[in-house]
Amino acid sequence: MPVPYTCVHPDGGFVVDTSRERLDVPVIHRYLAQESYWAQNIPLETVERALDNSLNFGLYTADDQLVGFSRIVTDRATFAWLCDVFVLPEFRGQGLSKWLMECVWAHPELQGIRRRMLATLDAHGLYMQFGFMPLANPERYLEARLPNPYGVPTAN
Repeated sequence: MPVPYTCVHPDGGFVVDTSRERLDVPVIHRYLAQESYWAQNIPLETVERALDNSLNFGLYTADDQLVGFSRIVTDRATFAWLCDVFVLPEFRGQGLSKWLMECVWAHPELQGIRRRMLATLDAHGLYMQFGFMPLANPERYLEARLPNPYGVPTAN
């Protein structure tokens, strides 16, 4: 059972909360399916299953509007995979991505984790501030990928 966790922004205008019930699933799904580069056309059912099995971090305004999100896939002991990180475009440029990461990595259940990982196309500078580096031994890592997991039409 996840430990309830809330992180309040220093100016009081934002809060990060791990409550699954508080998440605005339609906003998360819309962003992932339509705006992200990593989950284009992801089905709502897949997003819901991912949320049900992750440690979720919703980023909210003081009036409870979800404006950002991230989730951790973890055993809460040795491994944590950071994924689905976003801040809605109209809320960018305020340092919220960095603050969201500060809140995520301060979570009590993520302390002492032996390995934290993520994949990113364009946010290396953000994540390197939190100790992420290129793989030291990439030859040790393998992956098995479905080339088109959500049935997105591809060009011939």
